[in-house]
Amino acid sequence: MTSDAAETTVQLETVAEATARLFETVRGLEDDVSVPSLLPGWSRGHVLAHLARNADSLVNLLLWARTGVETPQYASMFLRDSDIEAGAPRPLGEQLADNEAAANRWLALAQTTPAEAWTATVRTRQGRPIPATEVIWMRLQEVEIHHVDLAAAYLPAHWPSEFVARLLPRATADLTKAIAAAPDPAPAFEVHTTDSDFTATIGTGSPDHTITGSASDVLAWLLGRSEGADLSGALPVLPSWK
Repeated sequence: MTSDAAETTVQLETVAEATARLFETVRGLEDDVSVPSLLPGWSRGHVLAHLARNADSLVNLLLWARTGVETPQYASMFLRDSDIEAGAPRPLGEQLADNEAAANRWLALAQTTPAEAWTATVRTRQGRPIPATEVIWMRLQEVEIHHVDLAAAYLPAHWPSEFVARLLPRATADLTKAIAAAPDPAPAFEVHTTDSDFTATIGTGSPDHTITGSASDVLAWLLGRSEGADLSGALPVLPSWK
């Protein structure tokens, strides 16, 4: 097994472990999927429906990589959104079964994807070209972040440190772009994590203050999954996420 193949295997095992943790939480939920999630306007049912359809959308990207036939992640944003709305009210047992089947479809296809296919270029739903290997990272983000969104027993503090360390630089870079594109950009600020050596400036220009906290708390706030109560420093209003 080549080093690239070994790394892919490790990444797929990480997704499988994160998915198992997610399903353990789902099995412990009350059967009322209408309970609000952490996402404005979305219930737990919306989050679960989205997770299942996301797995299917990433099957499309893997098929694109394997066959060379362009297969968009979603046929359209209208169908993506309507599938989520239609799936949201289903009973918990149906939601779980759907998610298990969709996750297994994606994982089985990923585990049998030939090495050369992982180097193919596909595009995300936003049109961003990526190597097929990044599809694995996309799925891990969906599972870990939306697990927290269920507003159940899984918290940002439970995110694996490797996941937090990988996502933090991307989250800060994405937020800097979002702030720069705003009509009235907020002043730049610095974030510093107290349990690692991560420091970054968010926004343009010199930062006028610093926000500190644990890496998982900082990431949760940057992603809109926390109000930042455990952070120190003046917290600006951030762009919304979903």
